[in-house]
Amino acid sequence: MTAQSISIVGAGIAGLTAALAFAARGFDVDIVEQAEELSELGAGLQVSPNASRILIALGLGEALERVIIRPEQVKLVSGLSLQKIAHVPCGAFAAERWGAPYGVVHRADLQAILLQAVLDSKSCRLHLGQRVNASGMPEPDERPDAPAPALTIGADGVWSQSRRCIPGANAPRFSGLVAWRFMMPPDAAGALLDRHNVTAFLGPDAHMVAYPVDGGRSINVIAITRGTDPGRTWAQRETPTERLGLLDSFADWHPDIVAVFRQAPQMTWWPLFGVPDGRWYDEAGTMLIGDAAHATTPFAAQGAGMAIEDAYELAQAFANAPETGRIEALKNYETHRRQRVGRARNRAAFNKFAYHARGPVRIARDMVLAIRSPESLARDLDWLYGYRAPGT
Repeated sequence: MTAQSISIVGAGIAGLTAALAFAARGFDVDIVEQAEELSELGAGLQVSPNASRILIALGLGEALERVIIRPEQVKLVSGLSLQKIAHVPCGAFAAERWGAPYGVVHRADLQAILLQAVLDSKSCRLHLGQRVNASGMPEPDERPDAPAPALTIGADGVWSQSRRCIPGANAPRFSGLVAWRFMMPPDAAGALLDRHNVTAFLGPDAHMVAYPVDGGRSINVIAITRGTDPGRTWAQRETPTERLGLLDSFADWHPDIVAVFRQAPQMTWWPLFGVPDGRWYDEAGTMLIGDAAHATTPFAAQGAGMAIEDAYELAQAFANAPETGRIEALKNYETHRRQRVGRARNRAAFNKFAYHARGPVRIARDMVLAIRSPESLARDLDWLYGYRAPGT
């Protein structure tokens, strides 16, 4: 470890991306992960152009292309009638308009790409099975001559231990919503689940998103509805009683969607917690990124995107600052990223209101969306998808 070393707590998407971004700028990086081995539950995620652009800039374009699926559309469909309401064009349109691909991928595949790049890097060292101390920091290096890292990055998710050492950081709050996740073969639900595109089924107080992963061999399904606060937890395997509760939440939906829930394999459910806006930096050498800093509900599909942006921009801000100016650079980074993340939060809140609308509001939503062109809907996303992190 050198005086120009970086310590990262957490080896998820945020932490691994940060490791690669700092290594690309000449830093030595130690990634500390409490898990004995890295594994990712079966779930998909959307990689929008603002994130894929950064992955390509980090040299991961070819690896990403092997696992990503580029849908032609993101479709909005009524969960009650199965009538298509509107769509946003993707595919070649997205790559041309926003300068980078929009795609969907299995979360484990993206993590594997990042992990392999970290393992291949001579500047990165991954330490598995290493716990953080009572202050939320990595245990100190046992070598007596090892200097303190130039920066410690808390990238350990919504239940971050690193957050405990940041004065003014806020604890997670339950959103009142639960995400049910499962995979299905493409043919299991007939034509309902599109094996080529992203489909968001909208309904009162709930919605369901489905899209292909694993090269089209599976359909990733996420259903979000109301739930109760289970306390501090990650994903949970469902019980038969909980499946009945899910069916009850969607009882008024189209019978074909209810049938999907009935025949689905065992699901996992994820309570959705958010981290209210608070401090990310302690001015003593620790910065939070990703969900550790600003976890939010997934209605804008930007959890991974904001984490990847955080990681890349933090590395650039830190590397470009003189050593005597790093504290000011980190403060400026936090201010800039808070504004960007805040806008994404607002979009997620708007989408939640629109997706889960009831009664006259739902009818008005469908009418407004139906008269808008796909290109105009895409234009609404220019600020999000067309965003270019400095250096990309």
